[in-house]
Amino acid sequence: MVVGDFPIEVDTLVIGSGPGGYVAAIRAAQLGQKVTVVERENLGGVCLNVGCIPSKALIEAGHRFHKANHSEDMGISVGEVNLDFSKVQKWKQSVVEKLTGGVEGLLKGNKVDIVKGEAYFVDESTVRIMDEKSSQTYKFNNCIVATGSQPIELPAFKWSERVVSSTGALSLKEVPKKLIVIGGGYIGIELGSAYADLGSEVTILEGTKSILPGFEKQMSQLVAKRLKNMGVTIKTEAFAQSMEETADGIKVKAEVKGKEEEFDGDILLVTVGRRPNTDELGLEQAGVEIDEKGIVKVDNQCRTSVKNIFAIGDIAPGPQLAHKASYEAKVAAEAIAGEPSVIDYTAIPAVVFSGPELATVGLTEQEAKDEGYDVVASKFPFAANGRALSLNETEGFMKMVTRKEDGLVLGVQIAGANASDMISEACVAIEAGMTAEDLALTIHAHPSLGEITMETAEVALGMPIHIVK
Repeated sequence: MVVGDFPIEVDTLVIGSGPGGYVAAIRAAQLGQKVTVVERENLGGVCLNVGCIPSKALIEAGHRFHKANHSEDMGISVGEVNLDFSKVQKWKQSVVEKLTGGVEGLLKGNKVDIVKGEAYFVDESTVRIMDEKSSQTYKFNNCIVATGSQPIELPAFKWSERVVSSTGALSLKEVPKKLIVIGGGYIGIELGSAYADLGSEVTILEGTKSILPGFEKQMSQLVAKRLKNMGVTIKTEAFAQSMEETADGIKVKAEVKGKEEEFDGDILLVTVGRRPNTDELGLEQAGVEIDEKGIVKVDNQCRTSVKNIFAIGDIAPGPQLAHKASYEAKVAAEAIAGEPSVIDYTAIPAVVFSGPELATVGLTEQEAKDEGYDVVASKFPFAANGRALSLNETEGFMKMVTRKEDGLVLGVQIAGANASDMISEACVAIEAGMTAEDLALTIHAHPSLGEITMETAEVALGMPIHIVK
């Protein structure tokens, strides 16, 4: 006997519960919509479960282990420092569980229905949600697709116990003695440096002329210097060709600046980018336009070619950043509610949790010049800041790009301790249309790393206090 599948009707259906999906569901519910969110795996998506959050927990554990072993210059010596990696992993997982549990509480608190399963579009207003045992049809007035992305698997380097993606690297049972990383972008650098802090012998193979190619050279050079001081081997213009798994390890052959080299390791981490999760949704059944890379075409309200279907996060154009997804989530939910919200990426930050941390927002000096601005580029070193000295974190600088005619802040780049926190003030400055004078006249707490923003603004005005111009 076949039980009839009577469609369940909802105002807004959200597919995916990562930092895009769960935020979209909450905001839509706050705006009076009846919302259902569907998730095929774990609430919180990649970011909370196997991405942003667990990686930062692992990075912090690595920092603490490294500092415990290297604080002699501050007069601190603790003898032999023991690492129980199983406890590190348990602690990391506890952080994940607190946050994912929090997401579930927030969704329920906003009266969002949570459905487990995979969604497949039937047409522009219908999906079928399937789990292992059954399927159910849902009819929606509007749908927000927030299915995220997954690591790109290279044909010559198929996933296995020894060949892992970022997901696998976060769940290793022990710290590898030798770790090979293919890809010197932000994921490869973050995880490579975390394991180097924890004691791994790390080799990074990057195809371009420098690691972190998306950042200014002066910034990436600081990270490269720190990594090399930690014993990390960095090979640029290096293209991995093949691998051979052995009983006790893995061998990787690569072409490095035109010459073949071989590298031995216990684990191979492949971080060459991520691809959008759009190929198993049936979006074509709904008439949604997708480009050749699987990216969904959207307008400035995240609306796809089908007016009642929206796409946000990693499946939409632009950088694959969790905070971009959350931002777009609010825009899409508000657009559905009839509000005039539109996306504006002028002040979207990018951060690398490396050593030292890197952060950037707005235009770089070169980008500003390319756009026709007459600019002033001003720098202030961490070494001239009292708080940085007391933290023993004097590497780095802040660079502020301002419009010459009026001091309008166009962009800020930071390389140094706590850059990930410091960049927020720069985001506000750019979003609010502030000038260097506005920042210089703002009283900053002393001693703090935040003072570096004020000091850099004073450099832009030509009147720095704590460096000689």
